[in-house]
Amino acid sequence: MAFSVGGVVRLLRGAPQHPVGPDGRMALSDHLRELRARLIRSALFLFVIFFVALFFYGQPHGGLLELVLGPYNQAREALDQKTQTTAYVAGATGPLMLQLKLCGVAAIVVSSPYWLYQIWGFIVPGLHPKERKWSRVFAAVAGPLFFVGVATGYYVLPKGLEVLIGFTPAQLQNLVEFGEYFSFLTRMLLVFGISFEIPLFVIMLNLAGVVSGKAIGRYRPWIILGTFVFAAVATPSTDPFSMLMLAIPMLVLFLIAEVVARTVDRAKVRKRAATGTDQWADDEISPL
Repeated sequence: MAFSVGGVVRLLRGAPQHPVGPDGRMALSDHLRELRARLIRSALFLFVIFFVALFFYGQPHGGLLELVLGPYNQAREALDQKTQTTAYVAGATGPLMLQLKLCGVAAIVVSSPYWLYQIWGFIVPGLHPKERKWSRVFAAVAGPLFFVGVATGYYVLPKGLEVLIGFTPAQLQNLVEFGEYFSFLTRMLLVFGISFEIPLFVIMLNLAGVVSGKAIGRYRPWIILGTFVFAAVATPSTDPFSMLMLAIPMLVLFLIAEVVARTVDRAKVRKRAATGTDQWADDEISPL
């Protein structure tokens, strides 16, 4: 038993079995062993959160089911009997699959800081010190920004559902299958969450020297137009309110990204001047 427990501990630790170089280099087998250990730890943590989510699934106040049905219930109340609508689950296995799917998605979202940390911990040792610095900044900002986007999507979802269900003729009743509704809600929240990350990627490209702040300002009218087109296409609800609630925060974030990019560019110019290595800007053409 002691040997088995020790083997499990070594498996979860993923410690290297070959000498590690002074610069942190490891043998390929040790890299694979570390990757396996991180995947196993992430999977175990995910299963623990999944079983915790099962407990909170049907709670009368603050349960997962009530949280997911919240936007639909708000939309139904806003319709005020003008449109008859009912949510239902299809099939004998529908309720079980509903519970497993809902708890699985909740476990993935709640445990995301842990398994993202495991991915980051596997990648970071191979980066240079400067790259590690910016990757930490990216990880610190990307997570909260994604959750802000998800929260914004959850806030505007009831209005989108109200508009879509409101198209139901008065002679008919609208039946909302929960599986389709849950897929719609998931897509809506992911679109908002990922969209809020796009300006952050623009800043990272600027730090890498790919995009300059001056170039962002030059193409600002096209960025505004493209943002509204993207918001109109990306929002599954297709209503103008959801489109504006996605486009306006994205434009504000793009403006912040442009300000940050211009600040970084000016800092680069000052650094070149101070070190005597002044060169042409990244987006300027040399006379040669």
